[in-house]
Amino acid sequence: MSSSPAPFPLTSVLGLAPVVPVVVVEDLADAVPLARALVAGGLPVIEVTLRTPVALDAVRAVADGVPGAVVGVGTVLSPGQVSDALDAGARFLVSPGWTDVLLEAMRASGLPFLPGVSTASEVVALLERGVREMKFFPAEAAGGTAYLKSLSGPLPQARFCPTGGIGPANAPEYLALPNVGCVGGSWMLPADAVAARDWHRVETLARQAAGLSAGGTCR
Repeated sequence: MSSSPAPFPLTSVLGLAPVVPVVVVEDLADAVPLARALVAGGLPVIEVTLRTPVALDAVRAVADGVPGAVVGVGTVLSPGQVSDALDAGARFLVSPGWTDVLLEAMRASGLPFLPGVSTASEVVALLERGVREMKFFPAEAAGGTAYLKSLSGPLPQARFCPTGGIGPANAPEYLALPNVGCVGGSWMLPADAVAARDWHRVETLARQAAGLSAGGTCR
């Protein structure tokens, strides 16, 4: 378990920042400086995906070493991963999709969670189960802003964090929608900057992303 002081409790991930960086940590040594750069740039909510062997150790390192970070775990696919994420100090959970088994495990964790959806039927099924905050994935491939706008009429209770194919050019269009609380993306973490450990560049890109709002203006 994380040895950090108990952080403030979260009830929702949506609304903490306009953009949630989706992070793939290949080298554990990068976890803390990368997270510090994102936080310094105004993006404190960080999703570390379970796509590498060091992902959970990276979550622990950020939870313990970056007090301003709100670190969560993404690509959660099983109840076992929910338990591992909780033990690592995760503050929230994100999944690309959901089943009843996974949903109940995420609910039982006590953490805010964003189960993934890409169809109206999936949204309705989650609303039936009392879930109103969801990840819309893969956003661009699943219909983008036009699809989410269409959902806002019949399903206004649902709110989304769209992820997948989102960058600085189209993020403001998503953020302008009434049913979007934030967007997820990795454009502020270009591979060449991370490989070079150019954390100043990451911080600069994070600051630009933190300033995004509807219409491309700064908040």
